[in-house]
Amino acid sequence: MAPDRSRRVTFVLGGARSGKSAFAERLARGDGRELHYIATGQAFDDEMRARIARHREDRGEAWITHEVTTDLAGKLAEIDAPDRVILVDCLTLWVTNLMLEERAVDGEGRAFVSSLSDLSAHLIFVSNEVGLGIVPENKMARDFRDHAGRLHQALAAAADEVYFIAAGLPLKMKG
Repeated sequence: MAPDRSRRVTFVLGGARSGKSAFAERLARGDGRELHYIATGQAFDDEMRARIARHREDRGEAWITHEVTTDLAGKLAEIDAPDRVILVDCLTLWVTNLMLEERAVDGEGRAFVSSLSDLSAHLIFVSNEVGLGIVPENKMARDFRDHAGRLHQALAAAADEVYFIAAGLPLKMKG
């Protein structure tokens, strides 16, 4: 039986070190399509450079990697094809990048989510759940939490499947 080539949006959400990226990568590899990975992290120090290199090595050569800091919708449109699965890891780093560049985060988030209906690949998005902790003490951290929370709500509404990952275990919330 041929794999399903219809567009699908999967959203994988969880805490730091919850296993969400590994779960998302397993979903992508099991799809049977060409594997594309959009990495949104920026290497501002040696530790982050080493982390990025380790993640790239762990994924292996099956993945085509694209590094994107802000123009996520543009890159998705550029590499979109029905024979591809595109995994984006992670949206909270993307929100951080937008904030660092003093961009209109909520507007760009709405435009990004709206653009998904024009795409044909299986799209898998990974993000950190930021709403389960205490209210941050400073405005920038509260703004980050609010931007990420609004983006997560919009993406979850648009997604076909939503998973929450805790301790490496997936909980299917939608789909």
